Parts: sequence; C-alpha cells; structure tokens
Amino acid sequence: MARLRVSAISFLNTAPLMWDFEHGSLGRDFEVSYTVPSVCAEQLREGQADIGIIPVVAYATIPDLVVIPDVAIAARGPVRSILLVSRVALEQIESVAADTSSRTSVALTRIVLRKWARGSHRFQPMEPDLDKMLARCDAALLIGDPALAVDRQRYHVYDMAEEWYRHTGKPFVFAFWAARAAVAHPGLAEVFQRSRDHGLEPEHLLQIARQWAPRIGIREEEAVSYLTGNIHYRLDPACREGLDLFLQYAVEAGVLAAVPRLQFLGAPASPSKH
Repeated sequence: MARLRVSAISFLNTAPLMWDFEHGSLGRDFEVSYTVPSVCAEQLREGQADIGIIPVVAYATIPDLVVIPDVAIAARGPVRSILLVSRVALEQIESVAADTSSRTSVALTRIVLRKWARGSHRFQPMEPDLDKMLARCDAALLIGDPALAVDRQRYHVYDMAEEWYRHTGKPFVFAFWAARAAVAHPGLAEVFQRSRDHGLEPEHLLQIARQWAPRIGIREEEAVSYLTGNIHYRLDPACREGLDLFLQYAVEAGVLAAVPRLQFLGAPASPSKH
C-alpha cells in the first residue's frame, strides 16, 4: 500500500509536531516533504499531498478536507513569529510589503489594520527581505523564522497575535493539520497527536532548540521559550472560539466569501459558531 504523503512546514514552530516523523518509525509509514504554509495548501489542492498543515484560511478554498482534531499552531498572546515591522506608527501605515507564505497571517494583518487601525492599506507581495520590504513600503509583514530574528529596537514592531488578543481576548489559530477525506482514517488523529506530545517533551525541545537556533540566528533558550511560551499546540475550546471569530471577521473583511463548515476527522460536519 502506498505511503500517505505529508506536506509539512519548514519552520521552527512545526518541529515539535514532526518529532515521530523525524525520530520515530513514522518516516517509514509516511512520505514527508517540507515547504511553506501556502505551498502545503496548494499541494493538497492539487492532489500532490494527502495530509498537510495548512493556514486556516486555505481550508475554505480546498474541497473535501477533514481537520485532524486537537492539533494546531496557535497563540494565546504574543507569538513572536508573525510581526508587522514598520517605519511609522500603526495608525500611519498605508502600505505593507507582505511575505505571502501564509494566507492566514496576511488575512489577520488585514483584519487588524481594517478594524482597529482604520484607513486604507495597500498590500504588496514581496520576498521576506526586511530592508528591501521597508524600502518599498511603510511596513513589512514577516512570517515564521525570519520574524524571530528581527531587531525590535530599530523599528515599530507589532506582534499580530498579540494585537488580536488585545482586541478580542481570544487565542489565534494560524494552522492545523488537514487531510483529504478520501484517504483519512480515524487512526490518523492519534498518530499526529502522539507525535506532537513526544515533540513537546522537555528533552526533545532542547534537542530541537540546539538544531534550529543556529539556523535562525537566535539563542537556544530563546528557541525553547518560543516553543513553550508563545506557541500553543492544541485546538482546544478556547482556540475554537478564536478561530470562529477570525473566520467571521475574515468574511466581513472580504478575505473569505463565507464562513466554512469545519469537518473534523471522526465527527459530523458542523458550522462555525459566532
């Protein structure tokens, strides 16, 4: 029987989720490739992957997916890796150079600026090079590992998850595992939940930090702090509330045409609750 194809994200915050795939036997059972969130979604859409960790906005654009329950990349306050870095104060921003590797992060930034900074904002897709981005626009949206290395003393820096929490009081969900319904089976939930749990064991987090910190240009203790204090890896009831509110706001902002019905593996489809 062919191995299921898993499209994963090549960011530090995904490393704990992939522990059993990298260090256990799952590497023999699944075919794993690494890319950025938006490409994970595209690979699912095109049938090039069976399972992917995708931006939540992308779920609404791909038919016949089921969400693997209880596993997410979320934040219950500052996330540190989704930053709006600006030459001017938030209320003065008119143009944003956006790293488009995650549609959800771009959508969150649009919502924050639209609802709470007001004004009109122009978004320009660009590669994540901060100097070049700020040479073209008032602000730059950095996503993932490049954001962790930003010198916060040089700019106005706004943590998008922190801004969301400040205005809504709810966690923010950036991504979750989704599988094509045609290949999904109930045992997948345990596989991905167990890999997450193993990756979050203290000794494994230290190993991940030793591996990833030099790549990003941060200290090992910063990497551990990020994984344990900034990233939340469960799609729990509070995160579902934050997710539902975000999807509602995304429709209001014109990012989505309608609030998608979230189909969870092993459960009947249910609409988002507002």
